[in-house]
Amino acid sequence: MYSPHVRRQATSLLDSGISYSEVAQRTGINRSTLRTWMTDRSLVDKYQDTDLCPRCEPIPRPPADGRSYAYLLGLYLGDGCITPAGDPAKGVWRLRIMCGDDWPGLIDECVLAMSSIRPAHKVSRVPSQGCTEVHGNWKHWPCVFPQHGPGKKHDRRILLEKWQQEIVDAKPQTLVRGLIHSDGCRLINRIRKKRPDGETKSYEYPRYQFTNVSTDITGLLTTTLDRLGVAWRTQVRKRSEPRHRETHVISISRREAVARMDSFVGPEY
Repeated sequence: MYSPHVRRQATSLLDSGISYSEVAQRTGINRSTLRTWMTDRSLVDKYQDTDLCPRCEPIPRPPADGRSYAYLLGLYLGDGCITPAGDPAKGVWRLRIMCGDDWPGLIDECVLAMSSIRPAHKVSRVPSQGCTEVHGNWKHWPCVFPQHGPGKKHDRRILLEKWQQEIVDAKPQTLVRGLIHSDGCRLINRIRKKRPDGETKSYEYPRYQFTNVSTDITGLLTTTLDRLGVAWRTQVRKRSEPRHRETHVISISRREAVARMDSFVGPEY
């Protein structure tokens, strides 16, 4: 049985104008099999091996489900990590996303996104105090999340590769949603102002907030918000512990900007 990337490579050669005989000679695939694939393109990916890594194919490609990937990328950059699963010598990695128990819908959506990137494989939920760890094991998580590396994310550069940026450009709203659902929130801001007549009046308004130590990650969010036309402002908070860096807070509070965010993010649920 030929793997999907072998089938795609063979049909791509045929599409380029190379003859059946030449492709058969190059690939070792029978000409009648090649004709069958060209007649019915659904057969090219029919026998999908779900353990194959799209980034490790002879012609690397992005994950098939761009929407799920963009959301999972946002969750990973906010509250996720990749660690060895079991014996490091086996080369199996565990993608771990921490989700608050107050938002069971977010946990379900995280499970769905992880399952979509690696179909037909187990995604586990491990309860902890106040949160649930959603994780899945795979040898190729570092391939699809190349931001993985030693140490904490805010201690290293976080830059998207070209193929990741193309997914973000196609699904900017989904990336923002994943980032807000990880290290962000939608809250009600309450302020009290003293009026000229001496009376104090209370005001309430909704806003979104995203907090992260990494300027690369907050920069990815703000760049994407700019593309979406969502106004934002930033604030730097000093950490009380000297060993910790400054925390960067991205706030979205203008009425039209909040309404825009509500249309594709909404509150955690």
